[in-house]
Amino acid sequence: MVEDVSRGISFVCNNIASYGGDPERIYLVGQSAGAHIAACTLVNQAISECGEDTSTWSVVQLKAYFGISGGYNLLNLVDHFHRRGLYRSVFLSIMEGEESLKKFSPEVVVKEVAVRSAVSLLPRIILFHGTADCSMPSAESEAFLDALQQRGARADLFLYEGKTHTDLFLQDPLRGGRDKMLEEIVAVIQNDDPGLSAQHLAVP
Repeated sequence: MVEDVSRGISFVCNNIASYGGDPERIYLVGQSAGAHIAACTLVNQAISECGEDTSTWSVVQLKAYFGISGGYNLLNLVDHFHRRGLYRSVFLSIMEGEESLKKFSPEVVVKEVAVRSAVSLLPRIILFHGTADCSMPSAESEAFLDALQQRGARADLFLYEGKTHTDLFLQDPLRGGRDKMLEEIVAVIQNDDPGLSAQHLAVP
């Protein structure tokens, strides 16, 4: 899945202009498992670029990454999932063994001394999480933020009191009214490009 996401990003980076998009305004967004896989992809790509990289895209082509309600440390989450019915044996089978948990835990990977230079290549990372998220505890985003900032990465976290795993991207927009997370995302994009017309990023 990480390789699939990397191929998808590569396609966007190399073809966005032919579809009328702007290659200077590429943002990556992931929610839940998508946030985890996207984070793995970014970290892996940054590490590759510190070695003999042969890929067809670069992390510098991304303006920012938005991670919504994500999990970033599978070593911690395996027990959490077990308690919620995704039993350890099933999860480890999906992950093809316990040895994969560390490899696919971006929070753990960025703490390794050997990847310090890779972390500096990462685009700005903005995390969003509801404090009432029972599917993926908000502590996941808090710990990932701490790990990133300790390594000097540009990272921020927005916590939403009382919000669940799906409130931020599903229930809140459907309810109407103010959408705080969308406002934060739009603010980041506008700050990146002050000349961008406000009408193109208007929040209903």
